[in-house]
Amino acid sequence: MDNILVKKVMTFKSGQFVFSRLYDRQTLDRLFLEARVLKETVADLPVLPWLASKLEEEAIRRSIHSTAALEGNPLSEEQVGDVLSEDDQQKTASQSEVEIHNLKLAYHVCKSLLIKGPYRLLDEDLISDFHKFITINIEHPHNRPGSYRDHLVKVGDKEHGGVYTPPKIRADIETLMKEFIAWINGEELLAEEPVVRAALAHFHLAKIHPFSDGNGRTARLVEALCLQAHGLGHVPAMLSNYYYRHPDDYYWAFSRSERNPEHDVTPFIQFVLRAFIAALYDIKDRMTSAIRQFALREHVARLRQAKELTQRQLSLLTLLLDSGQDFSLPDLFRDPKLAIIYRDVSERTARRDLERLLRLRLLKEQGPARYRLDDKALG
Repeated sequence: MDNILVKKVMTFKSGQFVFSRLYDRQTLDRLFLEARVLKETVADLPVLPWLASKLEEEAIRRSIHSTAALEGNPLSEEQVGDVLSEDDQQKTASQSEVEIHNLKLAYHVCKSLLIKGPYRLLDEDLISDFHKFITINIEHPHNRPGSYRDHLVKVGDKEHGGVYTPPKIRADIETLMKEFIAWINGEELLAEEPVVRAALAHFHLAKIHPFSDGNGRTARLVEALCLQAHGLGHVPAMLSNYYYRHPDDYYWAFSRSERNPEHDVTPFIQFVLRAFIAALYDIKDRMTSAIRQFALREHVARLRQAKELTQRQLSLLTLLLDSGQDFSLPDLFRDPKLAIIYRDVSERTARRDLERLLRLRLLKEQGPARYRLDDKALG
């Protein structure tokens, strides 16, 4: 087997450990092509400052919720948002909330590294710092934030690909972390597709499992850092959302790669590529929707200037642009927000408004006798 693709390291107590970048390029070619096309599409879309800020806020919130939930954190995405809005960590009342504050700090540090310039190389201190930020003030019988473990652990379960036993002692972990840093920063790995290198960093760090707690969160943050260095915007932070929605696939991809007799890591890279593509689609859809909304507001304003819309019809459309809700004719008189517009209007007049907006293709029918804004009105 090609030693450039597979690097074997003998440890003192844990036997042979393998670093591998062996994968089936032909199997992944379609995914690579799809990712490349989507990345170029997203890069060509205009991003208004307010939209960029909103996307970043949503991406961080959803990512922190997902990466924490994967490790058993019970807080909902809405609750995570509430915790992230708190400036003072002393307000937290539970370990679950402390975990969220810790991840907020870790993501902030990750972002600050990129502000200082492209950050492509990893080092042990950086990984230990990430772990420290993630696990500080979290109660655990063995974990020491930022320090490698010195006890046996087992990872996984039979239902999710089986149980894996990582390297057993601190001396072996120290050896393997040094080998990992040299390997992941080598010319061959730096020449790989960014998403492949990021996936391999994630996989092998999880495989070494250097800490007593927080290994998954640390590995996913390192993966995000590897990707962010290549100007991929909010996409790196969003991979955890896919992992959270497909936990069984996530663990099985790791298990199949870890147990492969030829050390072929195609299953894990394939899973990460699918997550990467899903994140690109998510960003594209959100940006396209925002651009459509912006253009539709401009179109509606011009129709009003041309007196093709009444002020009442404009008010209805503006409310729908803000809320995105669907409604029926009776809702125009019963819904508190809509009733403000139609409180002094007859049902006949309201019906004429709906017919007019349907003819202008500003509304569309949404089921029997229900309507909503047509966000595809401009094609």
